Amino acid sequence: MMSRDLNGLYRALAADTDERVLPAPDRVRRRADRRARRRAAFGALTVAVLVAGTAAGTRWVLTAGPDVDPAPATTTGTPSPSPTAAQPSPPSSRTPSPPARTPDAPPKTSARPPDVSPTSIPDRAFFTLAAANDTGIGDAFIPGPVLPKLCGATPGESGIVTRRARSLAFKLADTPKGYVPDGSYRHSITVYRPGRADDALADLRQAVRDCPTQPGTDGGEGLTSTQRLLPDAGYGDESVLLEVRRPATDYEGAPAVKEVVRLVRAVRIGNVVTVLWEQGWEGTSSPRSQLDKDSRRAVLAIRDWLR
Repeated sequence: MMSRDLNGLYRALAADTDERVLPAPDRVRRRADRRARRRAAFGALTVAVLVAGTAAGTRWVLTAGPDVDPAPATTTGTPSPSPTAAQPSPPSSRTPSPPARTPDAPPKTSARPPDVSPTSIPDRAFFTLAAANDTGIGDAFIPGPVLPKLCGATPGESGIVTRRARSLAFKLADTPKGYVPDGSYRHSITVYRPGRADDALADLRQAVRDCPTQPGTDGGEGLTSTQRLLPDAGYGDESVLLEVRRPATDYEGAPAVKEVVRLVRAVRIGNVVTVLWEQGWEGTSSPRSQLDKDSRRAVLAIRDWLR
């Protein structure tokens, strides 16, 4: 059996339902048709708005062009470099020209320019004999001629800055100690003004050619001597070698000695000329091999001095 409270609730519900009147079917259908038309109109409006927006965006993109950046441009204090300027330039195949020397910059020069002549001649400019050729007598710096007489010619006497000369005795390597020397030199060093040293050697060559014979020279008073040039090379910048021959005298040795030979070599080193005039010793003749060896020593000594 239902409870008393439940029966009361049913009765209240029935009373409330009876008071409400349901609408007619035609009215319900018209209300549903109206709602359907509203939904269709709203949907068509939404589609139209979307189509219009899409068309407008397409026209904006097409008119902007490929070179237009749609992003907003920002302005800074420094302009951006162009793409062309940012690329490195290819290396040039041309050899770069040396920098031009300014007029105030003097050219580099050596310690002693070639056109400058020394004004004095120290002792170290003269060569030292090899130990095997040293007589122990030493040398003597004394005035006197530096060349033999050549028919009155005086080659090499112009353009001189300074000159020194000495006399020096020597012995051959196989000569025992205590014997007399085998020869002696008149050794001179002459400094010339620039451009005059080669003139001095040219004048010497010409003087020898102009004087093939000469009476009373080299101590042989009244005896005729002959002079001639000999081939020579390999000493200094240039050299001149001359030979003087004359008959031997009675005091100059055994009767087998028929003539005496003297050798003279002049060597130019820059503006300096050194002369080795072999004068013998008691009638001896000049040994060519010894003169060659001492000429090389003389050139080395002068080069060391001029450095």
